[in-house]
Amino acid sequence: MARKDTAADAANPGRLKQIALTYKMTRRADKKIGLVLAAVGIVTFGVFLAIGFLIGHPIYLGILGLLLAFLASAIVFGRRAERAAFGQMEGQPGAAAAVLDNIGRGWTTTPAVAMNRSQDVVHRAVGKAGIVLVAEGNPNRVKTLLAAEKKKMNRIVADVPVHDLIVGVGEDQVSLKKLRTTMLKLPRVLSGPQVTATNDRLKAMGDLMSNMPLPKGPMPKGMKLPKGGPKAR
Repeated sequence: MARKDTAADAANPGRLKQIALTYKMTRRADKKIGLVLAAVGIVTFGVFLAIGFLIGHPIYLGILGLLLAFLASAIVFGRRAERAAFGQMEGQPGAAAAVLDNIGRGWTTTPAVAMNRSQDVVHRAVGKAGIVLVAEGNPNRVKTLLAAEKKKMNRIVADVPVHDLIVGVGEDQVSLKKLRTTMLKLPRVLSGPQVTATNDRLKAMGDLMSNMPLPKGPMPKGMKLPKGGPKAR
């Protein structure tokens, strides 16, 4: 029992330090984060306390309001922290892959299935919406990569819908912070077994980057592919 308490005490400072670090990082991009969180907490608590006085149970509703105030503040903090993180990652090579890694259950993602020496890259995600090809890089160059990859998909899994998205802030592009939402809004047309079968067929096909180790998350700027490395297909 003592060991469990000691482990819990050691973990708590780590969690608090991580929260504090996240708050500092978020505040750099979102100067109003403190005021927003305070306002959410106070308003939530105030509403429940007022209801408590109206129905004659201010203590019970006050306690409930306090708990919900912390919960509401935590939710708002999480969303704004995520938005701030996306803002800092925007434009970095490999940023879209980091978002795809955290898209949620039901999706299988494969980073860098196509790439050229200019660091334009296409990632692939497979889910009940079908196959989604996510490109990042120069809009004109990635269109060539997307076209080649879609052609390949149509040869191998012709019965599965293939969507393509270009990450960016220009016209007909999807911003990094909206990438996950955009993908989750795609209509679901495949069943679970169909998704599994699609993944199996794609794995049998092999991927461009299967033999090339890549760092997770955004790639360092200026990173160059080794000579004799993969070329865009």
